[in-house]
Amino acid sequence: MPKARYQDIYNTIKDRIEEQTYPFGQLLPSENELKTEFDCSRNTVRRAIAGLIDIGYVQAMQGKGVRCIFEPENTVSFFSNEIETFREASIRNHLTYETTVVHFEECTVDKELAEKSGFPEGEDVYYIQRVHVIDGKPLIFNHNYFLKSVAEGLTGEIAGVSIYDYLENTLGVRIINSKRVITVEKITALDKKYLNLSTRDYNCLAVITSTTYDGDGTLFEYTQSRHLPSYFSFSTNAVRKK
Repeated sequence: MPKARYQDIYNTIKDRIEEQTYPFGQLLPSENELKTEFDCSRNTVRRAIAGLIDIGYVQAMQGKGVRCIFEPENTVSFFSNEIETFREASIRNHLTYETTVVHFEECTVDKELAEKSGFPEGEDVYYIQRVHVIDGKPLIFNHNYFLKSVAEGLTGEIAGVSIYDYLENTLGVRIINSKRVITVEKITALDKKYLNLSTRDYNCLAVITSTTYDGDGTLFEYTQSRHLPSYFSFSTNAVRKK
């Protein structure tokens, strides 16, 4: 299915905001100006702007226009209200990055994993441990479980590049929704090993646990991402409803 036109416009304006072409507090070009620039309908522009409002990048002000409210952060920011890959977040933050796969195996969901993840007991999954490195420093340690029936053919080599790129562009999987819980947890022996930690560095990590669903409503991924807290922030946008 071809990508909708509004998505291209959304991405272009989002990039300009992140690059501070449209700095904090500045009004975006008017609907008419954007409509002319992108050679599209007014509704297409409005749909792109609505997406930017949803992620907290801009604010619509009646009778005045649309104001940029995005402020760059010194830490590496991840959006808790978007499904964004490590690679995409690193590019958005203008950082060098790499992913190292330290463990890859196929296994069967047992009772303990079924209760923790929501996968049906007895299903086959890929279990992957990955270390995400930014600017030469290991900052994230991931435990990934992917349902084999959805991610068929996944390999360690693919996992070292981009699993979501493989799922979406090779297998045609539609990644729709992800439920997330953010906690603070004590470091483990694996955290110490792969994030080069000592107890004097940290005694806890920021942990995001995600369960992600495809277009058929199938739970295909259970992931626990363990982050060094001083290097990351997690952003969302809240709207008060009357």
